Amino acid sequence: MPPEPGRFGGELWNRNFRLFFIARTAALFGDGMIPVALTAGLLGAGRPASSVGYALAAWMGPLAFFVLFGGVLADRFTPRRMMIIADVLRLVGASLLAVTFAAGDPPLWSVYALSSVAGVGAALFQPGVASTVPRVAGDVQRANAVLRVSEALMTMAGPAFAGVLVGLASAGAVYAANASTFAVSGVCLFLLRLAPAPADTAVRGTMVAELVGGWREFKARSWLWGVIAIWTVYGFTVLGPMLPLTAVQVTETHGSGTYGAMMAVNGAGSVVGGLLALRLRPRRPLAAGAMALSGVGVNLVVLGLGLPVLALGAGQFVAGAVFAFWLVMWSTTVQTHVPPEALNRLHAYDVAGSLLMLAAGRALAGPVAEAVGTSEVLLAGAVINVLAVTVLLVARPIRRLERVV
Repeated sequence: MPPEPGRFGGELWNRNFRLFFIARTAALFGDGMIPVALTAGLLGAGRPASSVGYALAAWMGPLAFFVLFGGVLADRFTPRRMMIIADVLRLVGASLLAVTFAAGDPPLWSVYALSSVAGVGAALFQPGVASTVPRVAGDVQRANAVLRVSEALMTMAGPAFAGVLVGLASAGAVYAANASTFAVSGVCLFLLRLAPAPADTAVRGTMVAELVGGWREFKARSWLWGVIAIWTVYGFTVLGPMLPLTAVQVTETHGSGTYGAMMAVNGAGSVVGGLLALRLRPRRPLAAGAMALSGVGVNLVVLGLGLPVLALGAGQFVAGAVFAFWLVMWSTTVQTHVPPEALNRLHAYDVAGSLLMLAAGRALAGPVAEAVGTSEVLLAGAVINVLAVTVLLVARPIRRLERVV
């Protein structure tokens, strides 16, 4: 379906986009603090290492489960309202965690419960991002590229800041800083002034009817469900195992310091990939993004063969760059080809499927690697990466889909 008239007109750095950019940057910076705060706080309180994994799972589980309902609620009550409500939830959850950790020895049930609150907040927030970008930005691809660069930078800056703050103060202080980022995000979103859209006042059915309607819209676009079907396999077999196995492989061979450096290099690659997406405007964005994903296989081969640190760094840089480029192409395609009244729900289906398969791939990576070997799993992932890229390029609806603007 072609975009509505004027949907993508105007400059990029207008008032609304500046506010949205600040909101997203602040929230992403805060999200990057959470793993460091949880790890330092729980281990510092004498809790077992497994408690960190359970706390992170308590965050991801509600996010994966409730994100579908978040898409329906964003359509029903407008994305902006739901994102503000989500920021309030996350502000409350982070503030209570700050008090809990500052008090000394937090009960595990309270940490898990408050982490779940943060996960629900993320589930309510995420679906609205996709439909808000086209409404605040004149150039959707450039907006996605700028946001991707910001995300890459915040992914590096958030954990680094949290590590320093833990050393100077405590995990409670990190959560207090985390809460402030959601306050900034919520205020910026409150200040947005969006023109009314037909989707905001459309007559809505029941929650179940809306979910079913979103599923029909999803099935009606072969390029959309085709990519997501491939992505579920790709996330489970390639992206899911890649992160934990990279951590194990690099840390065991070269030390935790080298692993931290590799993650920073990956983030730098993501910045470059976002900058490339600012400049390059391929006529067939999904095809261009699929070809770029071939670079992920390079990283897997380098890891699987246990090559020297310099080669590892090159692989991480390439992987970060090509993956960021793909994400910009994918996000822009979805936001410009899907009608606004269905965008929140379809984005929610995408997020839910991706999170579930990534989580499953990460959970099974360790046991499978112990059974057959870490290098073997990584090299198998490189082969699957080639197959996934090939299928993306062979599938006609995906390969031939052209950009809207």
